[in-house]
Amino acid sequence: MADDRMDPAVRALIAAINDGDRAAFFAALTPGATMSDDGTDRDLAEWADREIFSSHGHLEVVSTGEDGRSLVAAYRNDTWGQMRTRWAFTVTDGKVSRFETGQA
Repeated sequence: MADDRMDPAVRALIAAINDGDRAAFFAALTPGATMSDDGTDRDLAEWADREIFSSHGHLEVVSTGEDGRSLVAAYRNDTWGQMRTRWAFTVTDGKVSRFETGQA
């Protein structure tokens, strides 16, 4: 995750995921932030609890887009194992306001 091109808001969200820090995760998001998984909008809090926090999610960045707000990662959790995923983030006022993820 040492890619200098990564947006600081994205970096903070990924660090929270990898630390299993629910408070830091939600602090890195704007109020009312949204997300989608494989093209379907999801309830962000329910999704995060299920896919990250209760299943020990971890994200290893493989590559970062030139915009610093898109990436490909190896994502793993206790439910699904490891998979190659794509992530795209919208940043508003220094925090993530939306992210979209899915299999790459």
